[in-house]
Amino acid sequence: MRLWPALILIVSLTLTACATPVADGRLRVIATTGPIGDIAQAIGGERVALRTLLGPGIDPHTYVATESDLFALQEARLILYNGLHLEAGLARVFDAINQSNYALAVPVAEAVPAELLLHWEDGDKTYDPHVWHDPLRWRYAVEAARDALITVDPAGSAIYRQRSEQYLAALQALDAELRVLIARIPPERRILVTAHDAFQYFGQAYGFRVEAVQGISTASEASATDIRALTELVVSQRIPAIFVETSVSPRTIEAVQSAARAAGHEVRVGGELFSDSLGDPDGPAGTYFGMMRHNVQTIVAALAPSAANAVQGAAMTSECTIE
Repeated sequence: MRLWPALILIVSLTLTACATPVADGRLRVIATTGPIGDIAQAIGGERVALRTLLGPGIDPHTYVATESDLFALQEARLILYNGLHLEAGLARVFDAINQSNYALAVPVAEAVPAELLLHWEDGDKTYDPHVWHDPLRWRYAVEAARDALITVDPAGSAIYRQRSEQYLAALQALDAELRVLIARIPPERRILVTAHDAFQYFGQAYGFRVEAVQGISTASEASATDIRALTELVVSQRIPAIFVETSVSPRTIEAVQSAARAAGHEVRVGGELFSDSLGDPDGPAGTYFGMMRHNVQTIVAALAPSAANAVQGAAMTSECTIE
Protein backbone atom coordinates (compact mmCIF):
# COMPACT_ATOMS: atom_id res chain seq x y z
CA MET A 1 0.00 0.00 0.00
CA ARG A 2 2.97 2.36 0.41
CA LEU A 3 3.20 2.42 -3.38
CA TRP A 4 -0.12 4.22 -3.71
CA PRO A 5 1.13 7.83 -3.43
CA ALA A 6 3.61 7.10 -6.22
CA LEU A 7 0.93 5.53 -8.39
CA ILE A 8 -1.43 8.45 -7.89
CA LEU A 9 1.37 10.88 -8.71
CA ILE A 10 2.10 8.99 -11.93
CA VAL A 11 -1.55 9.09 -12.89
CA SER A 12 -1.90 12.77 -12.05
CA LEU A 13 1.15 13.74 -14.06
CA THR A 14 0.83 11.44 -17.05
CA LEU A 15 -2.91 11.51 -17.61
CA THR A 16 -3.13 15.16 -18.50
CA ALA A 17 -2.99 15.11 -22.27
CA CYS A 18 -6.06 14.22 -24.33
CA ALA A 19 -6.41 10.53 -24.99
CA THR A 20 -5.43 9.53 -28.49
CA PRO A 21 -7.54 7.32 -30.77
CA VAL A 22 -6.12 4.09 -32.14
CA ALA A 23 -4.74 4.14 -35.66
CA ASP A 24 -8.03 3.02 -37.23
CA GLY A 25 -10.05 5.70 -35.44
CA ARG A 26 -11.82 3.45 -32.93
CA LEU A 27 -12.62 4.66 -29.43
CA ARG A 28 -10.22 3.43 -26.78
CA VAL A 29 -12.20 1.83 -23.93
CA ILE A 30 -10.94 0.14 -20.75
CA ALA A 31 -13.13 -2.25 -18.77
CA THR A 32 -11.96 -3.55 -15.42
CA THR A 33 -13.71 -6.93 -15.29
CA GLY A 34 -14.86 -9.55 -17.78
CA PRO A 35 -18.59 -8.95 -17.30
CA ILE A 36 -18.10 -5.23 -17.95
CA GLY A 37 -15.85 -5.93 -20.92
CA ASP A 38 -18.55 -8.18 -22.36
CA ILE A 39 -21.02 -5.28 -22.21
CA ALA A 40 -18.57 -2.81 -23.73
CA GLN A 41 -17.67 -5.07 -26.65
CA ALA A 42 -21.26 -6.07 -27.35
CA ILE A 43 -22.53 -2.49 -27.37
CA GLY A 44 -19.48 -0.83 -28.88
CA GLY A 45 -18.80 -3.38 -31.59
CA GLU A 46 -16.33 -2.18 -34.20
CA ARG A 47 -16.45 1.39 -32.94
CA VAL A 48 -14.36 0.55 -29.86
CA ALA A 49 -10.90 -0.79 -29.18
CA LEU A 50 -11.40 -2.57 -25.86
CA ARG A 51 -8.95 -3.71 -23.21
CA THR A 52 -10.13 -5.61 -20.13
CA LEU A 53 -7.72 -5.18 -17.24
CA LEU A 54 -8.61 -8.22 -15.14
CA GLY A 55 -8.47 -11.48 -17.04
CA PRO A 56 -9.68 -14.97 -16.10
CA GLY A 57 -9.03 -15.95 -12.50
CA ILE A 58 -7.96 -12.47 -11.38
CA ASP A 59 -9.42 -11.29 -8.08
CA PRO A 60 -10.66 -7.68 -8.39
CA HIS A 61 -10.95 -7.20 -4.61
CA THR A 62 -7.19 -7.23 -4.11
CA TYR A 63 -5.97 -6.11 -7.55
CA VAL A 64 -3.52 -3.20 -7.76
CA ALA A 65 -2.78 -1.36 -11.00
CA THR A 66 0.42 -2.33 -12.81
CA GLU A 67 2.62 0.00 -14.81
CA SER A 68 1.16 -1.37 -18.05
CA ASP A 69 -2.35 -0.68 -16.69
CA LEU A 70 -1.43 2.94 -16.07
CA PHE A 71 -0.14 3.35 -19.61
CA ALA A 72 -3.32 1.76 -20.97
CA LEU A 73 -5.43 4.11 -18.86
CA GLN A 74 -3.44 7.03 -20.21
CA GLU A 75 -4.51 6.10 -23.75
CA ALA A 76 -8.19 5.47 -22.99
CA ARG A 77 -11.05 7.86 -23.56
CA LEU A 78 -13.55 5.86 -21.47
CA ILE A 79 -13.01 3.61 -18.44
CA LEU A 80 -15.89 1.41 -17.32
CA TYR A 81 -15.53 -0.11 -13.86
CA ASN A 82 -17.88 -1.83 -11.43
CA GLY A 83 -17.64 0.42 -8.41
CA LEU A 84 -19.31 -0.37 -5.05
CA HIS A 85 -15.76 -0.98 -3.75
CA LEU A 86 -15.18 -4.04 -5.95
CA GLU A 87 -11.92 -2.65 -7.37
CA ALA A 88 -10.82 -1.21 -4.05
CA GLY A 89 -7.17 -1.00 -5.08
CA LEU A 90 -8.02 1.11 -8.15
CA ALA A 91 -10.50 3.56 -6.65
CA ARG A 92 -8.01 6.40 -6.20
CA VAL A 93 -6.73 5.93 -9.74
CA PHE A 94 -10.25 6.37 -11.12
CA ASP A 95 -10.77 9.45 -8.95
CA ALA A 96 -7.56 10.95 -10.34
CA ILE A 97 -8.68 10.22 -13.90
CA ASN A 98 -12.00 11.99 -13.44
CA GLN A 99 -10.29 14.95 -11.77
CA SER A 100 -7.93 15.26 -14.73
CA ASN A 101 -10.87 15.69 -17.16
CA TYR A 102 -8.90 13.93 -19.89
CA ALA A 103 -11.17 10.86 -19.84
CA LEU A 104 -14.37 9.58 -18.29
CA ALA A 105 -14.38 6.84 -15.64
CA VAL A 106 -17.84 5.41 -14.91
CA PRO A 107 -18.81 2.94 -12.12
CA VAL A 108 -21.53 1.07 -14.00
CA ALA A 109 -22.83 -1.05 -11.10
CA GLU A 110 -23.54 2.09 -9.11
CA ALA A 111 -26.35 2.78 -11.59
CA VAL A 112 -28.37 0.01 -9.92
CA PRO A 113 -31.06 1.69 -7.76
CA ALA A 114 -30.19 1.67 -4.08
CA GLU A 115 -33.34 -0.27 -3.20
CA LEU A 116 -32.11 -3.16 -5.38
CA LEU A 117 -28.65 -3.29 -3.80
CA LEU A 118 -27.72 -5.56 -0.90
CA HIS A 119 -25.69 -4.38 2.08
CA TRP A 120 -22.47 -6.03 3.19
CA GLU A 121 -23.99 -6.44 6.64
CA ASP A 122 -27.27 -5.46 8.28
CA GLY A 123 -27.26 -1.71 8.82
CA ASP A 124 -24.03 -1.24 6.87
CA LYS A 125 -24.05 1.55 4.29
CA THR A 126 -21.61 -0.31 2.03
CA TYR A 127 -23.18 -2.34 -0.76
CA ASP A 128 -22.37 -5.81 -2.08
CA PRO A 129 -20.71 -5.20 -5.49
CA HIS A 130 -21.48 -8.58 -7.13
CA VAL A 131 -24.63 -7.39 -8.92
CA TRP A 132 -23.83 -9.12 -12.24
CA HIS A 133 -24.93 -12.46 -10.79
CA ASP A 134 -28.52 -11.31 -11.28
CA PRO A 135 -29.13 -10.60 -15.00
CA LEU A 136 -32.11 -8.36 -14.29
CA ARG A 137 -30.12 -6.13 -11.95
CA TRP A 138 -27.22 -6.15 -14.41
CA ARG A 139 -29.39 -4.37 -16.98
CA TYR A 140 -28.73 -1.10 -15.14
CA ALA A 141 -25.00 -1.53 -15.72
CA VAL A 142 -25.69 -2.08 -19.42
CA GLU A 143 -27.67 1.14 -19.58
CA ALA A 144 -24.91 3.02 -17.75
CA ALA A 145 -22.28 1.72 -20.17
CA ARG A 146 -24.47 2.69 -23.12
CA ASP A 147 -24.93 6.21 -21.80
CA ALA A 148 -21.21 6.58 -21.14
CA LEU A 149 -20.36 5.51 -24.71
CA ILE A 150 -22.86 8.02 -26.06
CA THR A 151 -21.34 10.76 -23.89
CA VAL A 152 -17.82 10.30 -25.26
CA ASP A 153 -18.88 9.30 -28.79
CA PRO A 154 -22.22 10.94 -29.62
CA ALA A 155 -21.78 10.13 -33.32
CA GLY A 156 -22.31 6.47 -32.44
CA SER A 157 -25.47 7.10 -30.43
CA ALA A 158 -27.88 5.24 -32.72
CA ILE A 159 -25.60 2.21 -32.92
CA TYR A 160 -25.04 2.08 -29.17
CA ARG A 161 -28.77 2.31 -28.49
CA GLN A 162 -29.65 -0.42 -30.95
CA ARG A 163 -26.99 -2.83 -29.74
CA SER A 164 -27.78 -2.19 -26.07
CA GLU A 165 -31.45 -3.02 -26.68
CA GLN A 166 -30.40 -6.36 -28.14
CA TYR A 167 -28.19 -7.02 -25.12
CA LEU A 168 -30.98 -6.11 -22.70
CA ALA A 169 -33.39 -8.44 -24.48
CA ALA A 170 -30.80 -11.22 -24.22
CA LEU A 171 -30.54 -10.64 -20.46
CA GLN A 172 -34.30 -11.13 -20.15
CA ALA A 173 -34.10 -14.36 -22.12
CA LEU A 174 -31.15 -15.55 -20.04
CA ASP A 175 -33.05 -14.99 -16.81
CA ALA A 176 -35.99 -17.04 -18.10
CA GLU A 177 -33.74 -19.90 -19.19
CA LEU A 178 -31.89 -20.01 -15.89
CA ARG A 179 -35.18 -20.23 -14.01
CA VAL A 180 -36.19 -23.29 -16.04
CA LEU A 181 -32.95 -25.05 -15.10
CA ILE A 182 -33.02 -24.02 -11.45
CA ALA A 183 -36.57 -25.34 -11.11
CA ARG A 184 -34.99 -28.82 -11.25
CA ILE A 185 -33.59 -28.26 -7.75
CA PRO A 186 -36.19 -28.77 -5.00
CA PRO A 187 -36.48 -25.61 -2.87
CA GLU A 188 -35.22 -27.39 0.24
CA ARG A 189 -31.99 -28.32 -1.59
CA ARG A 190 -31.24 -24.77 -2.70
CA ILE A 191 -28.38 -24.09 -0.30
CA LEU A 192 -25.33 -22.76 -2.12
CA VAL A 193 -22.03 -22.99 -0.22
CA THR A 194 -19.07 -21.21 -1.81
CA ALA A 195 -15.59 -19.96 -0.99
CA HIS A 196 -16.47 -16.28 -0.67
CA ASP A 197 -19.72 -14.39 -0.41
CA ALA A 198 -20.24 -13.41 -4.05
CA PHE A 199 -23.62 -14.97 -4.83
CA GLN A 200 -26.17 -13.17 -2.66
CA TYR A 201 -27.75 -11.42 -5.67
CA PHE A 202 -27.95 -14.76 -7.44
CA GLY A 203 -29.48 -16.33 -4.34
CA GLN A 204 -32.09 -13.62 -3.94
CA ALA A 205 -33.02 -13.77 -7.63
CA TYR A 206 -33.35 -17.57 -7.81
CA GLY A 207 -34.38 -18.67 -4.33
CA PHE A 208 -31.10 -19.93 -2.84
CA ARG A 209 -29.78 -19.64 0.66
CA VAL A 210 -26.15 -18.62 0.10
CA GLU A 211 -23.39 -19.31 2.64
CA ALA A 212 -19.65 -18.76 2.25
CA VAL A 213 -16.42 -19.25 4.15
CA GLN A 214 -15.05 -15.77 3.45
CA GLY A 215 -16.93 -12.50 3.37
CA ILE A 216 -17.90 -10.34 0.41
CA SER A 217 -14.32 -9.18 -0.09
CA THR A 218 -11.58 -11.77 -0.39
CA ALA A 219 -9.33 -9.34 1.47
CA SER A 220 -10.96 -10.69 4.63
CA GLU A 221 -9.46 -13.92 5.94
CA ALA A 222 -11.55 -16.93 6.90
CA SER A 223 -11.14 -18.00 10.52
CA ALA A 224 -11.34 -21.40 12.15
CA THR A 225 -14.67 -20.25 13.61
CA ASP A 226 -15.99 -19.51 10.11
CA ILE A 227 -14.97 -22.96 8.87
CA ARG A 228 -16.46 -24.67 11.92
CA ALA A 229 -19.79 -22.83 11.58
CA LEU A 230 -20.08 -23.64 7.90
CA THR A 231 -19.17 -27.27 8.54
CA GLU A 232 -21.97 -27.53 11.10
CA LEU A 233 -24.42 -26.21 8.51
CA VAL A 234 -23.22 -28.63 5.83
CA VAL A 235 -23.49 -31.59 8.19
CA SER A 236 -26.82 -30.65 9.79
CA GLN A 237 -28.49 -29.95 6.44
CA ARG A 238 -26.84 -32.95 4.74
CA ILE A 239 -25.75 -30.66 1.90
CA PRO A 240 -24.53 -32.88 -0.97
CA ALA A 241 -22.08 -30.47 -2.62
CA ILE A 242 -20.12 -27.29 -2.02
CA PHE A 243 -18.29 -25.16 -4.59
CA VAL A 244 -14.85 -23.70 -5.24
CA GLU A 245 -14.27 -20.56 -7.29
CA THR A 246 -11.88 -19.74 -10.10
CA SER A 247 -10.52 -16.56 -8.46
CA VAL A 248 -10.29 -17.83 -4.86
CA SER A 249 -8.01 -20.44 -3.33
CA PRO A 250 -9.85 -23.77 -2.82
CA ARG A 251 -8.20 -24.41 0.55
CA THR A 252 -11.07 -23.13 2.73
CA ILE A 253 -13.70 -25.18 0.89
CA GLU A 254 -11.41 -28.19 1.11
CA ALA A 255 -11.11 -27.54 4.86
CA VAL A 256 -14.91 -27.59 5.18
CA GLN A 257 -15.05 -30.81 3.16
CA SER A 258 -12.46 -32.47 5.43
CA ALA A 259 -14.17 -31.29 8.61
CA ALA A 260 -17.55 -32.56 7.37
CA ARG A 261 -16.01 -35.94 6.55
CA ALA A 262 -14.56 -36.12 10.07
CA ALA A 263 -18.08 -35.46 11.39
CA GLY A 264 -19.46 -38.38 9.39
CA HIS A 265 -20.90 -36.55 6.37
CA GLU A 266 -19.37 -36.93 2.92
CA VAL A 267 -19.82 -33.72 0.94
CA ARG A 268 -18.28 -33.41 -2.48
CA VAL A 269 -16.90 -30.42 -4.33
CA GLY A 270 -19.64 -29.88 -6.88
CA GLY A 271 -17.52 -27.95 -9.32
CA GLU A 272 -15.86 -24.62 -9.96
CA LEU A 273 -17.89 -21.42 -10.19
CA PHE A 274 -16.94 -18.12 -11.80
CA SER A 275 -17.53 -15.53 -9.09
CA ASP A 276 -15.41 -12.47 -9.93
CA SER A 277 -14.23 -13.10 -13.48
CA LEU A 278 -15.16 -14.77 -16.73
CA GLY A 279 -13.42 -17.84 -18.13
CA ASP A 280 -10.89 -18.06 -20.93
CA PRO A 281 -12.05 -15.99 -23.94
CA ASP A 282 -12.21 -19.05 -26.18
CA GLY A 283 -13.94 -21.24 -23.61
CA PRO A 284 -17.64 -21.76 -22.84
CA ALA A 285 -17.50 -19.30 -19.91
CA GLY A 286 -15.65 -16.64 -21.89
CA THR A 287 -18.72 -14.40 -22.17
CA TYR A 288 -21.11 -13.11 -19.53
CA PHE A 289 -23.87 -15.36 -20.87
CA GLY A 290 -21.59 -18.37 -21.01
CA MET A 291 -20.37 -17.72 -17.47
CA MET A 292 -23.89 -17.53 -16.07
CA ARG A 293 -24.89 -20.65 -17.98
CA HIS A 294 -21.83 -22.56 -16.70
CA ASN A 295 -22.51 -21.57 -13.08
CA VAL A 296 -26.15 -22.61 -13.16
CA GLN A 297 -25.48 -25.87 -14.99
CA THR A 298 -22.76 -26.70 -12.44
CA ILE A 299 -24.99 -25.89 -9.48
CA VAL A 300 -27.98 -27.81 -10.83
CA ALA A 301 -25.89 -30.86 -11.72
CA ALA A 302 -24.45 -30.95 -8.18
CA LEU A 303 -27.55 -30.17 -6.12
CA ALA A 304 -30.08 -32.04 -8.28
CA PRO A 305 -27.93 -34.97 -9.51
CA SER A 306 -30.81 -36.72 -11.27
CA ALA A 307 -31.08 -33.68 -13.54
CA ALA A 308 -27.40 -33.69 -14.57
CA ASN A 309 -27.90 -35.29 -17.96
CA ALA A 310 -30.85 -33.07 -18.75
CA VAL A 311 -28.85 -29.98 -17.76
CA GLN A 312 -25.91 -30.90 -19.96
CA GLY A 313 -28.20 -31.42 -22.92
CA ALA A 314 -30.38 -28.36 -22.37
CA ALA A 315 -30.57 -25.94 -25.27
CA MET A 316 -29.66 -22.47 -24.09
CA THR A 317 -30.45 -19.76 -26.61
CA SER A 318 -29.68 -16.56 -24.75
CA GLU A 319 -26.12 -15.93 -25.95
CA CYS A 320 -25.97 -12.29 -26.94
CA THR A 321 -25.08 -12.18 -30.62
CA ILE A 322 -25.34 -8.60 -31.86
CA GLU A 323 -25.06 -7.76 -35.49
